[in-house]
Order: sequence, then C-alpha cells, then structure tokens
Amino acid sequence: MAYAGFDLTGKVAVVIGGTSGIGRAIARGLAEAGADVVASSRRAEQVEETAKELEGLGRRTVRVTSDVCDGASLEKLLVASVKEFGKVDILVNSAGTTKRGATADYSEADWNKILETNLTGTLRACQIFGKHMIERRTGRIINIASISSFVGLLEVAAYSASKAGVASLTKSLAVEWAQYGVCVNAIAPGVFPTPLNEKLLTGTARGNEFLMRTPMKRFGRVEELAGAAVFLASDAASFVTGEILRVDGGMLASGVNQ
Repeated sequence: MAYAGFDLTGKVAVVIGGTSGIGRAIARGLAEAGADVVASSRRAEQVEETAKELEGLGRRTVRVTSDVCDGASLEKLLVASVKEFGKVDILVNSAGTTKRGATADYSEADWNKILETNLTGTLRACQIFGKHMIERRTGRIINIASISSFVGLLEVAAYSASKAGVASLTKSLAVEWAQYGVCVNAIAPGVFPTPLNEKLLTGTARGNEFLMRTPMKRFGRVEELAGAAVFLASDAASFVTGEILRVDGGMLASGVNQ
C-alpha cells in the first residue's frame, strides 16, 4: 500500500508563475498528487493552456491572470480561488526574471525590476495568501530560491541577491508563522534549462562549467522538481519549516569532481 502522507487529494494549490518552466512542472506534479491547482501568470493564453492540461489530469482549476508586481491582481487571484474552492492550502511562488550583465555597469532600473519581481513579488504573494492561511491556522508556502542563494554566479548579481533574499525571507516567515500552523519552505533548483535561461546554458562555456561542477554531469529536468514540491506541500512535511531544499544534482555538495 502506498504511503498516504504524500497524497494531496482535497487540497487546493495556487502556483504563481505556474504556466511555464519550473512553475508549470510543479503545478502538474501537485495535480498528479491529487490537488486541485490554480496555475496563474500574466499571460492569459498560457493560463488557458495550462488550465486545460490540469483539467486533463482530472483536476479542477480556475483561470485567473496575475502579476506579482501588482498586489491587486494577487488579491483577485486569492478571491477567485477561495470563491471556487473555499480555501487555499498551498501557495507556490515561482514567478521570476533575470538579466545577465557586468555589475559595474548594471542599470539601477534593471536591478530594481529583478528585485521587484523575484523578491518583493514573493513577499507580496506571501502576505496576501499568508493572511488567509493564518486565519485558517494551516497552510503550506513553497518559494523558489536558487543555487545562487548560496554561491556567487558570474554577472547575475541582481538575480543572486534576489534569490538570497528569498531564502532569508523564507526562514523569517517560517519562524513568524509556525505558531499559526503555516509551514514556509523553499526549493533551490540547480541548473534546469527553461525559456528564461536556456540561451545562457546550451552549448556555452557557462553551461559546460555548470556540467563540470555537477556530479551527476547533466542538467536537471523541470519535472524532477515536482517531487520536492509535493513533499513540502504534503502532510509528510508537517514538521518541516524554514527549509531550503536543494535539488541540484549534487552541485552545492561538490568540491573536487575528478
């Protein structure tokens, strides 16, 4: 008999940034584990496409766009989800952006855009959905950190700073909200080619260095993040909070590989 602790039947998940890349893979994984899933992003056509995929798995959903830079849109997303399902049990914050550039010449506008999306956007969603969970005295929040939360990567200082902030915010909220039954954790993906970063990785010196530093000698597949999300969202993780779960093929554990 399968272990029931990972079963998400009856749970409702909202995945922000859930219509492409890592977020979409996580949304699908949560649905396959039994949850009804609302996958939201800025683009209505991607929301519609992902909703059809989730319904094809036999799950319920709602079609709502959102922008983490717009708190009103996140409020609308919460209201629509609660209207349809009566609650939100699980929040995944997967919206993000990046732009490579030498830090000495990096524009303040680009810096602010990345911090606003990756860090402040995560905070907004945590505040809005966190209040709902605090009122219910239960909930799971899963943020998306990065290997760059822990180590420096060349010419992505804004992205790295934002993701270090996400890791710190995750731990701070875990401490504050544990008393309300809300567990706040993060996943730190290693190198997973997505539309956001594939041009930096495929056939490049940067991509080859990542492969050299990863003991498994390959990039991750986005669906390999789903299991970590299901675990953190499930009753199996009821005593886990403030954790930054690395899914990186051993990269951050690595010293000498040959």
